[in-house]
Amino acid sequence: MTKFSTAQNRTIVLVSLFIMLTGNYSFFRHFLEIYLPSLNNILFILSVSVFFTMANVAFFLLICNGKSAKWLMALYLITASLAAYYMDQYSVIIDTVMIDNIAQTDTQEFLGLLNANLFIRLFIFGVLPAWIILKYAPVVHDVRSELKSKLIILLLCIMTMFVVSVPFSAGYASFIREHKITRAYLNPTYFSYSLFKYIKEHITATQVTSLTPVAMDAFETEPKHKNELIILVVGETARAGRFSLNGYAKETNPALKKQNVVSFSNVSSCGTSTGESVPCMFSILNRKDFSRDKALHMENALDVLQRNGVEILWRDNNSDSKGVAIRMRYENFKSPTMNTACDSECRDIGMLGGLDAYIKSKSDKDILIVLHQMGNHGPEYYRRYPKAFERFKPTCKSNELRNCSQQEIDNAYDNAILYTDYFLSKVIDFLKQYDGEYETAMVYTSDHGESLGEHGMYLHAAPYMIAPKEQTHIPAIVWMGKYFDFNIDQIKPIKDYPLSHDHLFCTLLMGFEVATKTCELTNKVLQDNATSKLAAVASLLPKRLR
Repeated sequence: MTKFSTAQNRTIVLVSLFIMLTGNYSFFRHFLEIYLPSLNNILFILSVSVFFTMANVAFFLLICNGKSAKWLMALYLITASLAAYYMDQYSVIIDTVMIDNIAQTDTQEFLGLLNANLFIRLFIFGVLPAWIILKYAPVVHDVRSELKSKLIILLLCIMTMFVVSVPFSAGYASFIREHKITRAYLNPTYFSYSLFKYIKEHITATQVTSLTPVAMDAFETEPKHKNELIILVVGETARAGRFSLNGYAKETNPALKKQNVVSFSNVSSCGTSTGESVPCMFSILNRKDFSRDKALHMENALDVLQRNGVEILWRDNNSDSKGVAIRMRYENFKSPTMNTACDSECRDIGMLGGLDAYIKSKSDKDILIVLHQMGNHGPEYYRRYPKAFERFKPTCKSNELRNCSQQEIDNAYDNAILYTDYFLSKVIDFLKQYDGEYETAMVYTSDHGESLGEHGMYLHAAPYMIAPKEQTHIPAIVWMGKYFDFNIDQIKPIKDYPLSHDHLFCTLLMGFEVATKTCELTNKVLQDNATSKLAAVASLLPKRLR
């Protein structure tokens, strides 16, 4: 009996060692980059390696018990191999933000992340060993003997961790305090912790049923001479530094260059993922105070505008509105059913189809139309634009970016920016048709940026505190019709001013001449001349939203 019981624990130890060896390349790579340059750190490196190996063994011994042990081991073999692949390929961290991205990934996005190397690695390090465990793992017959042997092994792990760490206590304190991100690559302990935290947060969120109203003092400030028609384009994964309007060497904005627009050059995103940035940019909360679960149970800018008589339409060619438009009219343009501009995938330009009829049906109302782009969604940048926009060559034709040259990655990404340039120019051309009937304007901002190999990182969703500027420095572009309350020449002086998603809430309200103490705008200020209004904007910009 004891033989079978201890055999299961030996299997658990072997599985944990196997995952430690095959699934933690990213952790050891980042760890060695910090400590290996100095030969004085060799003993510390060995100490940390042993410490976290024993911690991994202890983790599996604690969670794997009884008849469910082999199923849990098999599950972890598969998930750890998947996590290791994406951490190794893209240097991403599987934290709560990334888990939220995974949970919200649709079928098309999921398929875009699959490739032959993934399946090979998954089979060798995940499926095959999982099958062996399910088929040959020992059966437990004596729970008492199993528990006794488990406690002995756990005690040995703890003693070993203590012995190897005590001589290097100062080094451990420094590593734990200063290199949190490196520890986040530990597989599978960190993503297990993140998953637990993610589930806990969402269970807590579901227990909140009320919707907290915001800006209840909001009101329209003056009689209407013309109604407003504003199109807000929410971009996807665009970097400010790749827009030629902001000084990029390649001509990625030939169409917008011909339009009278202002490109704000110093804008920061609220997050590094769509799931964070989109709810945050419409929220009254600023980035530092933002919590997605908190924001989903509060009114957002669209709620305030709708309450003040603005007709809202959200059209989506991305995943969805991330909870922002659940109380608005919402249309999904990721299917040919709605989108008439579909080839290998449905194009952003298709979101302009049928808008004339919608505007005509709301002719006596202020109108805000939100267009949520597919934009530069990675890693398959080459799929984000029609063939006619492949101006920069050669391009990366793979979702395994590490297998492409930097030039190929850059070209594919820049071609997608070129298509966004075309799309935004067409949005402006569309609005020009209504310039006599409405006060028209277009506002564009991306949700976040993208890493294209800088510092060994790819894609996005890095923790904000260590996210490179490539993931947080975003483009923002404004066009205004001739009857709009401001004009382009008046806002050009602040185009290089430091701005962020935190300013969008009040910007939208100001665009529709809706005042609230939340934005520190009074009826008197809004009724002053345009120059005074510009001064109000400039004074508002440095401030965080309340």
